[in-house]
Amino acid sequence: MEKEKEARLFALLRPYGSVAVALSGGVDSAVLLMAAVRALGAAKVAAVTAVSELLADAERADAKRCAELAGVPLTLLPADDLSSPDVVRNDERRCYYCKKRRFEMLVLWAKERGFPCVLDGTNADDADDYRPGLAAMEELAPFVVSPLAKAQWTKRDIREAAKTWGIPVWSKPSAACLASRIEYGVALTKERLQAVETAENALRRFICGQLRVRHHGKLARIEIELAEFDVFLQHRAEIEAAVRAAGFNYVTLDLRGYRMGSQNESLAFS
Repeated sequence: MEKEKEARLFALLRPYGSVAVALSGGVDSAVLLMAAVRALGAAKVAAVTAVSELLADAERADAKRCAELAGVPLTLLPADDLSSPDVVRNDERRCYYCKKRRFEMLVLWAKERGFPCVLDGTNADDADDYRPGLAAMEELAPFVVSPLAKAQWTKRDIREAAKTWGIPVWSKPSAACLASRIEYGVALTKERLQAVETAENALRRFICGQLRVRHHGKLARIEIELAEFDVFLQHRAEIEAAVRAAGFNYVTLDLRGYRMGSQNESLAFS
């Protein structure tokens, strides 16, 4: 980690005096939380996690671990995402609607406790993917701030800092919310989200690195890193049985392998 980038991030954080950090359980927000503690002190920092069926249990557990390491109490806020027709509809703007209502809730929580803003873990690399949720957070500025992006921290910078600071999720693969696995136009339900989570947990017993189980109705499209294909084929029968048991009728391996945001490939951009 370049000392100049670290100093730039701390310099961005100090003027806020105190902050609430939206903690997801991933490495980005974990590093942001630790940076806020280093810049402001633990007494001036709060960690808050929006909880709903869209958040995998493993992510919630990691958020708790990271908050404990930072010495900051973690508040779990029920988000009730599936009560929103805009979110449940799951069109290409779903992330916008979800982020907007979640961060409005987080901002209100923070204001009631005297925090001037909520920090979000968006980094400098996130602009390379289709992320309508970023527009929602821009609309909530200046009450929602993305210091990692402002300080030009990339994913590589974040992982280096996480490793140096002893954050346990430093090498954890990126994990977007469970809704990102479900094909656009297929309505979000508790059962479909649970099917994805159960199938991915089963797959992790055999497969290392990045993986996704993409939900296409009755079909599960599995994305793994190309280097894991041989392992997948060695355990094909067990994997197929486990994924079918999670609630799918058909199981397929995507021959292109894992790639970020593959669900967006079906969208037509002008």
